[in-house]
Amino acid sequence: MESRSIFLNISPLDHRYSLSEAAVFDSLSAHISEQAAVVSCARAEVALVKAHLAVRGQLEPAMESKLDKVAAEIDPAAVYAEEEKTHHNIRALVNVMKEMVPPEVAPLVHLGATSVDILDTALSVRVRDCVQQVVLPQLKELERCLCDIAARDAETPQVGRTHGQHAVPITFGFAVAEYVSRLGKSILEIEERSKQLRGKLAGPVGAYNGPSMIVRDPEDLERRYLGYLGLEPSEHSTQLVEPEYLLRLLLECNVAFGIIANLADDLRNLQRSEIGEVFEYFSATQVGSSTMPQKRNPWNSEHVKSLWKAFAPRVMTFFMDQISEHQRDLSNSASQRFVADYLAGFTMAVARMKKVVSGLQADHTNMARNLADAGGKVRGGVLAEPAYILLAEAGVSDGHEVIRKITLEAEETGASFYEVLTKHTDAYAKITAQLEKLGVEDPAGFFAHPERYRGLAAEKAKTLAEKYSRLMV
Repeated sequence: MESRSIFLNISPLDHRYSLSEAAVFDSLSAHISEQAAVVSCARAEVALVKAHLAVRGQLEPAMESKLDKVAAEIDPAAVYAEEEKTHHNIRALVNVMKEMVPPEVAPLVHLGATSVDILDTALSVRVRDCVQQVVLPQLKELERCLCDIAARDAETPQVGRTHGQHAVPITFGFAVAEYVSRLGKSILEIEERSKQLRGKLAGPVGAYNGPSMIVRDPEDLERRYLGYLGLEPSEHSTQLVEPEYLLRLLLECNVAFGIIANLADDLRNLQRSEIGEVFEYFSATQVGSSTMPQKRNPWNSEHVKSLWKAFAPRVMTFFMDQISEHQRDLSNSASQRFVADYLAGFTMAVARMKKVVSGLQADHTNMARNLADAGGKVRGGVLAEPAYILLAEAGVSDGHEVIRKITLEAEETGASFYEVLTKHTDAYAKITAQLEKLGVEDPAGFFAHPERYRGLAAEKAKTLAEKYSRLMV
């Protein structure tokens, strides 16, 4: 086959990312490259020959070994050269294979099949193997890294945020546990849906017309054929396998992609100079800016977000490939080939996100400082919520208004929320009494330490980290 410099390739996946993520690229290439596509179709044709021989009781181990060798040694260049004559990819493959298999089984190559019996079946095998052997291992490694951070920083105080504003305190482990939970569920869905992909051997309209001329039980032949490939039959076929099996898998991949992009955004923002609560690993030779030597840009997280922007919209094409007119046309023949690009782009983003989180560290000093200063113009104002709740629990019907006025006083005077609250002795006494009822340690000093108001943040972080670590097998 003609060799080409990778720098003459068109897709960034085949040059820029094949270099920066070489191991991942090689793993993907084994399943979703053009060579892999030809080989998987050859494996399907071999499976069909085996099924015919098995039905006749003529499948011997020696013949099985010879057939497997044909599939392994198929030359994509030879198939492409033959396609220049036939202008039909599967007929070209069949012609090449008939010359490679033992003469006595050559008539069985493609017997009773239509092109898509091979193409859709081979695509299912390819996508299944790519997802199970490459995508899922990458996702699970990422998930385990997130679980480690959630457990490690379960107790690390951090100010919570909503609408870009300081909210009530949480822990950094709890913030990461959001992604542990969301991504963990999506990984389990992807794994399950990868097992649901289907194949077919039902002929040009899906009614088993051709196979019924060969065997008494065409569905038995189909089950045998697919069994050699580890698949089950589509419940109903036209010329095509029902598209929803693949669609649902790709949609769940896109769900995971969105979760990872969301995580990348959060981590990028937490690295902003004015926040500075986390930092990525930065090597001694790494350069952050071509002109500003001091810069340490969160470019890896931005890279993940950028890949999501490039590939997530392709979900629209997945939906459009649901529709094939007159039971089957060729309007998905080009678009479906780009499923490989999507899986590659998604996996590259997962691998890059894994690099980010594997070296991610929380800046405990900055987190503590931001929490202490949290509350907008009112230092310690993030504790206004528990003060109002406790006052209401003490029977004060306008507790919210009482605390609102205290925050205004703190803003006007420049004192902290805690300092002003203690001056309102009646309200403070009621609040402290409620804390005592709850068995809170040192109730009088509770509002001097915002990190103590964290609910079940630490416990939830630890629970979710343990749960999804256990599930990522």
